[in-house]
Amino acid sequence: MGRHSWILLLCVSFGCAGHAQDPPADAQDKTLVNGQQQDSGLVREIFDLFNMAGSQEAKNFTALTQSERNRLYLRNMVNPLSFVRVAGSAGIDQARDKPDEWEQGASGYGKRFTNIFAQYSIQRTITYGFSSLLHEDNRYFNSGKQGFWPRTGYALASGILARRDDGTRRFSFSQAGGVAAGAFLARTWLPSSQSSPQDAVESFGITMGTNIGFGVVKEFLPDVLRPLKNKFGR
Repeated sequence: MGRHSWILLLCVSFGCAGHAQDPPADAQDKTLVNGQQQDSGLVREIFDLFNMAGSQEAKNFTALTQSERNRLYLRNMVNPLSFVRVAGSAGIDQARDKPDEWEQGASGYGKRFTNIFAQYSIQRTITYGFSSLLHEDNRYFNSGKQGFWPRTGYALASGILARRDDGTRRFSFSQAGGVAAGAFLARTWLPSSQSSPQDAVESFGITMGTNIGFGVVKEFLPDVLRPLKNKFGR
């Protein structure tokens, strides 16, 4: 096994490490975060996938304790829907034959799946580490605003902002650091067509831009999921 293969294997193993440590939880139980009752079951899994603080509004923000950060990190790392997302992204890369050095078929799909999962694991882990150090909370809190444009403006800004312990928002150094780490470290195992620093910068920009765009999805997602929440989340 070559050096690049070992690096990739270690990244995937690190990402999977959270699975063994994540405490089991009944899907119907309620979880308390910051003293507030949280969504459970399928609805919580969906909110976790988008790194959202459930349907909580920004006015209800209270700082996370380190134990809460640890638990949220482990829970997010083993969210079943995350594997569905990775599988879908790998399928898109397979259809685009990206990178073209990797073959088609099951072997090529496996490499693409592992690559995306490794980058995801790095991003999550680095963001978790820096957010703990810098006391940044990257979860999305619903704006509580009224009207499409006020909510959309808040959502777009939230794509690059994190909350401090006092509730104020600033540029998210932890999120940017996590995305950058995933983008640049992936160059060590990706083939030559995608191994340049320019490719890493492009990947970083795409991911950050996607985060900004998905802020709008996060803002309106609780409205869309309300019927599902009433059925499965209680």
